[in-house]
Parts: sequence; C-alpha cells; structure tokens
Amino acid sequence: MSTTAGSPSRPPSASRPAEDAPVSGARRPSRRTVLTVLGAVALIAAALWLARWWTVGRFIESTDDAYLQADSVTVAPKIAGYVTSVYVTDNQEVKPGDPLVQLDARQYQVALDQARATVDARKADIERAQAEIKQQQSNIAQAQAQQRVSRVSAQHASDEVRRYAPLVASGAETSERLAELTSSRDQANATLAANGAAVEAARSQIASAVAQLAQARAQLEAAQASAQQSQLDLDHTVVRSALGGKVGDRTVRVGQYVQPGTRMLTVVPVQSTYLVANFKETQVGRMRIGQPVEMRVDALPGHTLHGVVDSFSPGTGSQFALLPPENATGNFTKIVQRVPVRIRVDVGPETRSVLMPGLSVDVDVDTRSARDRDARIDAENHRG
Repeated sequence: MSTTAGSPSRPPSASRPAEDAPVSGARRPSRRTVLTVLGAVALIAAALWLARWWTVGRFIESTDDAYLQADSVTVAPKIAGYVTSVYVTDNQEVKPGDPLVQLDARQYQVALDQARATVDARKADIERAQAEIKQQQSNIAQAQAQQRVSRVSAQHASDEVRRYAPLVASGAETSERLAELTSSRDQANATLAANGAAVEAARSQIASAVAQLAQARAQLEAAQASAQQSQLDLDHTVVRSALGGKVGDRTVRVGQYVQPGTRMLTVVPVQSTYLVANFKETQVGRMRIGQPVEMRVDALPGHTLHGVVDSFSPGTGSQFALLPPENATGNFTKIVQRVPVRIRVDVGPETRSVLMPGLSVDVDVDTRSARDRDARIDAENHRG
C-alpha cells in the first residue's frame, strides 16, 4: 500500500502523445510531396493535351454559325380560279403526286369541250378536202377523155379536108362540101382547145383542193394543240405536290381567288435536310470534300451526330447579298468573310424525324486529311 501510495500517479493520457506521434507522421504526407504529385499530374495532363492538340486538335475547325436547311418548294397554281377544296392541313406529310388544292374546273371543262369540238370540225374539213380532191381527180379524168375524143374528131376533120381538097380542085366535089368539111375541122379544133383548157382548169382545181387539205390539216394541228392546252389547264385545277415532305406555311383557304404564282403553301422535304455551316475564310484553307464532321444540335443535347463535307459555295456570303459591298471606295476596314459549306448529314430515320430546317448546330470538321496536300503545295512553292 505504501509503495502504491508513495509513487506519484501519472495520468493515462500523458504518455499517448509520445506513442501516437510516429503513427501520425506516417499517415500525413508532407506538403512538398502533395505539390510534387499534383505537379506531376498536371504535367502529364498538359503533355496529353498538347499531344492531343498537336495530332488532332489543331486540325479541327469549329463554328457555331451553322443551321439545318432543306430545299423547300413553294406551291403555287398555274392557272387562275376559285379554291373549292383544300386537301391538306398544317404539318401534314405528303408524298409526290398527292393532291393539295382543288380549283373550280367548270370554265376549263367548257374550254376543253369547245376545243374538242373545234378538233372535230377540222377533221371534217380534212374529209371534205379529201373528197374534193377525189372529185377533181374524176373531173380531170373526164376532161382528159373528152380531150382525147375531140383530138380524134379534129384529126378526122383535118383528114377529110385534105382528102376533099383535091376533089374540089378537080371539080369532082363542090366547093360547098369542102366548106362544110373545113367548118367541121375548125369546130373540132375549137372543141379540142376547149377540152384542153378544161383539163388545165381541173388540174388547177385539184391543186387548190390539195392546198385546202394542207390548210385543214394545219388547222387540225392547231385545234389539237389548243385542246391539249385546255386539257392541261383542266388538269392544273388539281394542284399536286411535286415532292414528299411536310406541309408548312399554309395560307390557302376555300373560296379564295388565286392567280398563277400565288403562294398557297410550302412543302418541306424534312427527310432531305442538310447542314450549311458558315466558316471564316481563315478556316477553310484545309477543308476538303469528304472530310468527316461532328455536329451537336441544340435541339438534341448530349448527342453527337456525324456527317461529311459535301460542297463549298462558289463565293463568300457577301458576294450573294442583295447589296454586295463595294470595297474600292472610301475608307476600308477589313472584315473577315465567311464561306458557306454544305454538309451532308448521315443519320438514321429516327434521328432525321427530329431534325428540321432552321435548327442551330455546332460543327467540328476534321481537316487532317489535307496534310499531305499541304505538304505537296509547300514543296511545289519551294521549287518555284
């Protein structure tokens, strides 16, 4: 008891700092070690980023000045008339050849009937001209037959005069008989001349009939052309879609009077949308047709679409503006121009059903395929 009582008591916690000190020092790294590790990680990340930029990143050309487009068609009538029916509604899908609008067809049906009647009349004129030609051919044959008869009579009368002339001179026949024969010869010759004139007249008549036939045929062709035009006008009373797509911007209403060229609605081929990206002129130097493209559509967040460079505009956007700039006058401030680049969108039908003209897109074009060409251009310029 004395020993226990005499020895000074020490709290249990007094020895713990000395025992725990080595353990705490082993678990906590120094600040220098932490900074070294962080620096190494940052250096590795920077090296990876630099390698990525050197091999890929510096060849990527990007822009957010890009929008989806489609070759929309404005539907307008070719003839004038009142709208009697509208077969489509807003945003409806249509196929090529589907009827869109019906115009009043009564007046065009009447014009077609009249044109067909004119065609029938011209055909009748042709038949009449052909009949006249046949009749004139018969008249010619008849006149030629009469001409042959009169020629024989004239020849016989002349022979009689030559045969009786010596007899009259010898006194065997009277002069009265010779006078009768001479008169008969002269009449026969006159009849021959008249029949010859009749043949010529018949021939001229057949030439006139042939000309009338040609005229009737020409008039028939004109009437048939007019009938075809009337048929076209009648067909155009039904306005049909020239391509497949969706109906938009519909302004036509039943009872409206429309003129040729009146804007009635628009058909948008949403299944054939493409992208037009407006790159700065400093970005298109290494772009080539066929280079891969990555696209991010604002309407589809979190999705990356793919495409291919399809073509380049033949000029910058300012060259096709309504009022092109005139840089040869006054003070000059250089403005970076933009070149429209058409990009083909390679997506499936499910994704394409979501895309529509006018949507904004962020575009990245991989121009690495142009490195070899740049090297050839540099070598060519160096040799020059």
